[in-house]
Amino acid sequence: MSEKDCGHSDEDNKKLVRLILIGVGGFVIAVLLVIFLFWVITKPSKPSFVLQDATLYTFNLSADSEPDVLTTSLQVTISSRNPNDKIGIYYEKVDIYASYRNQQITLPTLLPVTYQGHKDITVWSPFLYGESVPVAPYVAAALSQDLNAGMVLVNIKVDGKVKWKVGTWISGKYHLNANCPAYITFGDKTKGIATGAAIKYQFVQGCTVDV
Repeated sequence: MSEKDCGHSDEDNKKLVRLILIGVGGFVIAVLLVIFLFWVITKPSKPSFVLQDATLYTFNLSADSEPDVLTTSLQVTISSRNPNDKIGIYYEKVDIYASYRNQQITLPTLLPVTYQGHKDITVWSPFLYGESVPVAPYVAAALSQDLNAGMVLVNIKVDGKVKWKVGTWISGKYHLNANCPAYITFGDKTKGIATGAAIKYQFVQGCTVDV
């Protein structure tokens, strides 16, 4: 074979490789474009959360130590609804805890990994505990005032990751944050339902949700 023929053969091979790369690249771009357009058309709506009730077992502020400590024990019932009719939702590594004036007062409770189908509603009823949690002086002072007034605003917070499912395609993880206000009354037993030593409060309170 002449050197001229070898030159033509190498050039042809390079052109073939270029065409293959261009074809593969074009196919990948087309697939990504189809997924993007499908995603835009079926853009998911964030789930809605509702705090249905809370059963309070313990809520005790102790000033005998330095700093003041708060012991909390309650069970909450919270529901989530998937408003999408074409998109499913995976809940992964989702924690729920109670806070007062932006200070976490219970340990996070991990909710089970859950798949929520189109328009489905999921209900969780976790227990939340916080044993002798130190609180800042200004938090203790505010809590004492609220207790004397007979009403305390406790926020039930949900924090975790969600993924969207469209057909067989599953998205990456998105951060989920929900905040559910719970107004707990003290002194007025008519505001709650006595269940032994505990008091159950009915709320059906909508939550703010960010995804």
